[in-house]
Amino acid sequence: MITQPYHLYVERTDATKNMARFYAMTIEPNLFGEACLTRCWGRIGTKEQKMSHQFETERDAVDLFLDLLRQKKRRGYSAVLRRSCTDI
Repeated sequence: MITQPYHLYVERTDATKNMARFYAMTIEPNLFGEACLTRCWGRIGTKEQKMSHQFETERDAVDLFLDLLRQKKRRGYSAVLRRSCTDI
């Protein structure tokens, strides 16, 4: 059972490099009640790529969520208006 919603949408843009990327993550329960971390990424305005990870506990999903967030922050991604994988 998921105790609280986890959603993240970050972007990295650099006009000098013609770079416009996004990265979105969400943790939601799957049909069996397990935690499911879904990641979406790609160039802004194009079809995204998706990957899902299934976890037995919410804590394991949150650990990966936070690890990926730290990686994206180090690479220059910054938070923007909240969106989800389905909004892109």
